[in-house]
Amino acid sequence: MDLIVIGKFIKEQRKAKGLTQSELASRLMVSEKTISKWECGNGFPDTTLMLPLCKELDISANELLSGKKLSSQEYKEQAEHNLVELKQKQEQSSKFLLTIECVLGYMASISFITLVFIASFCNLSTGWRIGLIILGLLEFLVGVHFCLRIEKDAGFYECQCCHNKYIPTYNQVLWSMHYGRTRYMKCPKCGKRSWQKKVIKQ
Repeated sequence: MDLIVIGKFIKEQRKAKGLTQSELASRLMVSEKTISKWECGNGFPDTTLMLPLCKELDISANELLSGKKLSSQEYKEQAEHNLVELKQKQEQSSKFLLTIECVLGYMASISFITLVFIASFCNLSTGWRIGLIILGLLEFLVGVHFCLRIEKDAGFYECQCCHNKYIPTYNQVLWSMHYGRTRYMKCPKCGKRSWQKKVIKQ
């Protein structure tokens, strides 16, 4: 996905429709700066704006992703290419988020242990000791919360019974028994419980 090519295409189609950046921005309920950013190739419409933008410019989502008007034959070929490219980007994003989860988890744990160690072995008043332990616990809980959010949203869990791949709820991730990235959960498709592994590809 070439953002420069897509930006030029958005600009061409906007002008072909006789719209200024300000008018298009007003119709999409975004700032004129946002439209300018897209057209310069410095950004891309998020999923909530893609279809409204396509409607205003009278193009398909596939043409927007391709950065050009497509014939019926090109449309089919480009649709497959865009689908593969989007899946690759999703997989890369999931891998990056899971790496962030590991780093965040280690940092939260080390911070908590360090503050508890200081509170336990340094010559401090009782108030300071309690304060440090509470601070460490709060940091740990916030870190765990964000790690669980990432664990829920990045990639999929695969049921070992029916091989359905799905994104669990936050509560499922929070309360399930686990070791590493494998959790004991109930599959929403077959209803059976099994040890389900985290997978990146759907």
